[in-house]
Amino acid sequence: MPFLPLAVALTAALAPPAAAADASAVGVCRVCHGLDGRGANPMIPNLGGQQEQYLVKQLEDFRAGRRSDEQMTIIAEGLDDDAIAAAAAWYASIQATFTVPK
Repeated sequence: MPFLPLAVALTAALAPPAAAADASAVGVCRVCHGLDGRGANPMIPNLGGQQEQYLVKQLEDFRAGRRSDEQMTIIAEGLDDDAIAAAAAWYASIQATFTVPK
């Protein structure tokens, strides 16, 4: 069954966030990104509804120095894997809706 790995990968990609979403996980994040995941100003990205795997990778990249931002690099350096997973799960659990312009 050569297609089984693809089916498993697609199922995993479409699955809901694995970690339990908990608002306490976004302690320091909420200062700039808000509890609802909306950036406090146009230069701060919206995180609400973003893919969990994407958020984890970005935070890991900031922590490892593969991605740089004056504030995010400092913040991410203080996050362990559990804190990253919890924050990503929270923001990924937010239901974002999009409206296509007419």
